[in-house]
Amino acid sequence: MPHLTVHLPESRLSGNEPGLIAALTDAVVDVYGEWARALVSIRLAGVPAGRFAQGGKAVDANASVVLGVRAGVFDRPDAARITTRLGAALTEAVTRVVGEDLRAGTMVELVASPPERTFVGGTRAV
Repeated sequence: MPHLTVHLPESRLSGNEPGLIAALTDAVVDVYGEWARALVSIRLAGVPAGRFAQGGKAVDANASVVLGVRAGVFDRPDAARITTRLGAALTEAVTRVVGEDLRAGTMVELVASPPERTFVGGTRAV
């Protein structure tokens, strides 16, 4: 199950939630295929002013996207292509909805979970 946690400045997130949810879901589906749509889980978190920092200074044009994926995606022969597409598609989704000025400060991190460490509803995900 692809799950995303997105941190954005609160002032940029507020009012953009529905569009951002749709764009992020579509980005994952564009890479994985339509079968993934029902499995995409998204958590949006607004970060108060002054709580994003870069180089020791507060900034207001950053976004952080963490996508949890199954570890097997990194073992595929096309792993480099898939991960590159995910990074680009998720960055594009954020900037299209929230603002192009966030592009340079948008970080996408792909975090792998092996099947034996993934649980949904208290049960090991298969």
